[in-house]
Amino acid sequence: MDLPVMPPVSPMLAKSVKAIPPDASYEPKWDGFRSICFRDDEEVELGSRNERPLTRYFPELVAAVRSELPPRCVIDGEIVIATTRGTHHGLDFEALQQRIHPADSRVRMLAEQTPASFIAFDLLALGDDDYTGRPFSERRAALVDALGPAGPSIHLTPATTDRAVAQRWFEEFEGAGLDGLIAKPLTVTYQPDKRVMFKIKHERTADCVVAGYRVHKSGSDAVGSVLLGLYQDDGRLASVGVIGAFPMAERRRLFTELQALVTSLDDHPWNWAAHEAGERTPRKNEGSRWNAGKDLSFVPLRPERVVEVRYDHMEGARFRHTAQFNRWRPDRDPRSCTYEQLEQPMMFSLDDIVPGLGKK
Repeated sequence: MDLPVMPPVSPMLAKSVKAIPPDASYEPKWDGFRSICFRDDEEVELGSRNERPLTRYFPELVAAVRSELPPRCVIDGEIVIATTRGTHHGLDFEALQQRIHPADSRVRMLAEQTPASFIAFDLLALGDDDYTGRPFSERRAALVDALGPAGPSIHLTPATTDRAVAQRWFEEFEGAGLDGLIAKPLTVTYQPDKRVMFKIKHERTADCVVAGYRVHKSGSDAVGSVLLGLYQDDGRLASVGVIGAFPMAERRRLFTELQALVTSLDDHPWNWAAHEAGERTPRKNEGSRWNAGKDLSFVPLRPERVVEVRYDHMEGARFRHTAQFNRWRPDRDPRSCTYEQLEQPMMFSLDDIVPGLGKK
């Protein structure tokens, strides 16, 4: 593709901070697939953050780019899927994950059933002009002019330089499936693979039951990840996520320490996880869509140990992202680890953030 800017190796990145920084442009942090869109007339490519092509998985977006974006441009943004459940309209990351499928027939079926949208938030090139060396304030103004009125599939992210408005967005927008804020210094140029933006995410804690572990890829004497559970109202233990970040010395220490709790799957709350092929996994139909060969089997443990973890937000009944270890809680009764302890964000509709998003 003969575009004025070669595709960056990876998009510009953000580093985590605890508070909203001053003197910046603020926008919602979208929870989807980060993608840089390249258009040269009829040629369209959607690249992912890890350089894997996304184009074949979103044929409806390829068509939308051809009809809604300028003929030659490079735009940084996020691929999202918005769905309505009951009266609530919000982002649906699970539906987005379903799109990464090897069968073209299924991809096209889902493209009709749950069409994706593209949220544009930065401009890298337009026509013959390279915008990467310009300050963000200029790139944002040019992006607003280039996109014009929002189309049915391509949308411009809201942005503000008012810190008070940004704080309100941070508190309210989580209920629509957004997971925080991005702050961009007004003078920053576009720097691929550099953490020159800032992200502010929600952080909460929860006490969870340690229900199993996966062995580390380096060998059989170290824990790769710890599997977490919470008790439901009906008394069943639900799988809610994992902790995956431990120093290697701690992984080996944990492996030794947890052996006393190892039990058979038949005696475990997740005994339904035994598959006919012998695979053991705490999530029905779980699998890695990015790495089909990834081993997701686990070693079941008696649910007698409690750990406090940090998490940002929930997606349905599970932590949206990998939880972070906070501390062990020997004082907690595992049966007291229920969903009732979790903070529930106020419900908020995507229509009030980006009018028309997902309403095709």
